[in-house]
Amino acid sequence: MTKPSLPDLLHAAVAAVGGTERPGQVAMAEAVAEAVDENAHLLVQAGTGTGKSLGYLVPALAHGERVVIATATLALQRQLVERDLPRTVEALRPLLRRRPEFAMLKGRSNYLCLHRLHEGAPQEEEDGLFDVFEQAAPTSRLGKDLLRLRDWADETETGDRDDLTPGVSDRAWGQVSVSSRECLGASKCAYGAECFAEAARERAKLADVVITNHALLAIDAIEGAPVLPQHEVLIIDEAHELVSRVTGVATGELTPGQVNRAVRRAAKLVDEKAADQLQTAAETFERLMELALPGRLEEIPEDLRYCLMALRDAARTVITALGSTRDKSVQDEDAVRKQALASVENVHAVAERIANGSEYDVVWYERHDARGGAAYRPGGASLRVAPLSVSGLLREKLFEDRSVTLTSATLKLGGDFNGVAASLGLAPEGTEGEDCPPWKGLDVGSPFDYAKQGILYVAKHLAQPGREGSRTDMLDELAELIEAAGGRTLGLFSSMRAAQAAAEELRGRLDTPILLQGEETLGELIRNFAADARTCLFGTLSLWQGVDVPGPNCQLVVMDRVPFPRPDDPLMSARQKAVEEAGGNGFMAVAATHAALLMAQGAGRLVRATGDRGVVAVLDPRVERARYGSFLRRSMPDFWYTTDRNQVRRSLAAIDEAAKKAATDS
Repeated sequence: MTKPSLPDLLHAAVAAVGGTERPGQVAMAEAVAEAVDENAHLLVQAGTGTGKSLGYLVPALAHGERVVIATATLALQRQLVERDLPRTVEALRPLLRRRPEFAMLKGRSNYLCLHRLHEGAPQEEEDGLFDVFEQAAPTSRLGKDLLRLRDWADETETGDRDDLTPGVSDRAWGQVSVSSRECLGASKCAYGAECFAEAARERAKLADVVITNHALLAIDAIEGAPVLPQHEVLIIDEAHELVSRVTGVATGELTPGQVNRAVRRAAKLVDEKAADQLQTAAETFERLMELALPGRLEEIPEDLRYCLMALRDAARTVITALGSTRDKSVQDEDAVRKQALASVENVHAVAERIANGSEYDVVWYERHDARGGAAYRPGGASLRVAPLSVSGLLREKLFEDRSVTLTSATLKLGGDFNGVAASLGLAPEGTEGEDCPPWKGLDVGSPFDYAKQGILYVAKHLAQPGREGSRTDMLDELAELIEAAGGRTLGLFSSMRAAQAAAEELRGRLDTPILLQGEETLGELIRNFAADARTCLFGTLSLWQGVDVPGPNCQLVVMDRVPFPRPDDPLMSARQKAVEEAGGNGFMAVAATHAALLMAQGAGRLVRATGDRGVVAVLDPRVERARYGSFLRRSMPDFWYTTDRNQVRRSLAAIDEAAKKAATDS
């Protein structure tokens, strides 16, 4: 039987999804197929509109062996599972003479737990599931959410939280879900045969293509207990997010609330002596945390070290007691013990990790206000520990015994792949080290003509932004740009405080409606922004990467300043210092690379379709004046570049007029 050619397969897949075959897509598919055949590693930069999903799905489906695809966002996972894969599989079926199977797999806590639903969550002081169910007509949001979850459990085939629309609060979901540590296990659970999480794992074992997320991929690599099925090929989409997601999974945290919760859960299950020992250590920890000031702990203070050692030892005693007294014949009690054990094991692991100390870890205190921002709020302190770098972990765990393809619209920073490659544990392209696997980089370009579709404007006449204080000149410039554009503006700010200040100021100056992140759900804000051309949307981090509004309603993207990490960011500053101590340029390797990635993502919000026109305006003169400015500019799409403010205003006004005329004609 003649094996179908890759061009034939790609052509059939593109036709099935109603797309247009593009040169970059073809080049990408060929490169992925070659990497898979040669068991090699590949980094592919594929700009917006390239059709990169099919660029890797087609060679993955044609491969014949199991392929795992890891993505960062729910939106892309849904696109793959609900649209791209079903159509592509059906289109390729006659050519492949088989029907490739695909499945989605997430962490256990993403699936509804039937044991929790029917038997109730072990409770401390809060009303639980049964308290809510016994009410004739619960009026609280929690009560309504829990009743809806009970009804949904009878309808859902997946138990996947993301299939529940509209969603429920984290508090409600926590009542009906468990972590992997809390799970009783299918063999010991009365509902094991019906378990949604186990069913998802079984489907994944039988699938040719498994769609998962970066977090589960990280857990699979870090914890040494496989949660993903065996596979020969790994494809990582949205790969620019991978390092931060892996860092998040590898980060440990201790808070007084978390430790006290572990004490409460264990107190009724172990002897009084063990419970008292843990209680005493928890009280000491809470007193220390009341005095904690935010910042990195380069040396662990003696009082904190002794406290953590006491917490570790007390937790170990409780863990031993919980294990030795467990009655495995009583399933309800098993659930209570499993939850207590999970809580105490986490306290033990983090306390031991910090107390032992490691030159490869960064430890710091952090405080939060009720909205999640940094603040000095009593009782809001946490003690955190994260790896100084995940590059070694990724090099060791990710690139062994399988072909790995990483793709994103932003992998080349400053003109090459080496910065991103280094963060992944790879040597510069073309060099081979004993510990660094070889790889190839490919930029397949974009179907967009950035130089004709967009302008990159840097306001070099503005004052350099400082750490504090209002930037009056920046706000004046922003107001003039918005007026010239007739609204149609996405404002990307380096902090929530800056976004709020700009919104407050410009709402008083302009007639243009200004939407602000935090005042509505993100999805609702983006829908409203896309629906009204005269509207502006201001916000911070999630908007730099999460807005897709093609057409005339987003024709001006403004960045208030270069989004360097905060100078007091414990992890970033520690990573920068480590590079400098090794003889490298810490600022360029860490701070500038971080900023370049965000600016590349932010600039990518402008041109989302072949007919889009507009301006990316950076209101920070350092992009023109500073030595690193060219590095930042090379990291963004190849727009026509100018510092002429009058030219930009004329261009925005012309684009606005054209958009209004097109709207009138239609």
